[in-house]
Formats: sequence, structure tokens, C-alpha cells
Amino acid sequence: MSVSRFSPEGLQPHTPYHHVAVSTGTRHIHVSGQIARAGNGDPVAPDDLTGQVAQVMRNTSRALAGAGASFDDVVRLTFYVTAWAPEKIEEFMAGIDSVSDELRLPSPLPPSSLIGVDYLFEPDVLVEVEAIAIAE
Repeated sequence: MSVSRFSPEGLQPHTPYHHVAVSTGTRHIHVSGQIARAGNGDPVAPDDLTGQVAQVMRNTSRALAGAGASFDDVVRLTFYVTAWAPEKIEEFMAGIDSVSDELRLPSPLPPSSLIGVDYLFEPDVLVEVEAIAIAE
């Protein structure tokens, strides 16, 4: 595997992600912000953060596969969530959990950031995720 993930002692414990990823490889893969849209562009799960999180992870998986990679190769995820509030974490994580087995998501996740934003580019978009991967 080209990516090793870990959380050094002394960093915040009990996070659903590792704090550090170290990778080796020759192919850098940058996946643009994925949103909850079906392949034909139709919105998926309007007004449902859990459903949208699940769909953005599915779309990210498709994008990675198109580059010959998977979540095993991901070194960083950045999530943008509209109108973020700490009480939304359960709904957010339910979306991750709902596709964890289907997409073979690593647990804990790769190093991740969740950034609250006022809005994304269309009103029905509640979450967007970007991914960076390194592969051989």
C-alpha cells in the first residue's frame, strides 16, 4: 500500500479520522469537489445531510476508480458543509457509516477536515468533498 495513516500520541483522541498520512507513489490524484448528484445531474437526497454525505462518498469512489485508485490511496479529505453546527455531527457520520462497507472506507478515515460554510454553489447542495490520493 502506498499510504500509511496514523495518529501520534498527544493529538486529539477519539476522532473518526487519522491525523497523519504518509504516502509514496508516483501518481497524485486530485478529485474535485463532489456533490450529491446522480450521473445524469439530478439532485440526490435534497434536504437530507445523511443522504447527501452518502452520495458524495459514492461519487468520490467513482472518481477515484476512474483514476485507478480507491479510498485506500486517499491521503486527505476535505468536507464543506452548509450551515454547520456541532449537533449535525451524528447526521453527518450516519452518512459515512451508511456507505462504509459498500465503499470499503478505511476506519478511521484518512486525515480529514470538516469546514462549515454559509452556502455552496446551488441551494440544495448541503455537502461537498474533495479528495487527494497518491498511487503507484
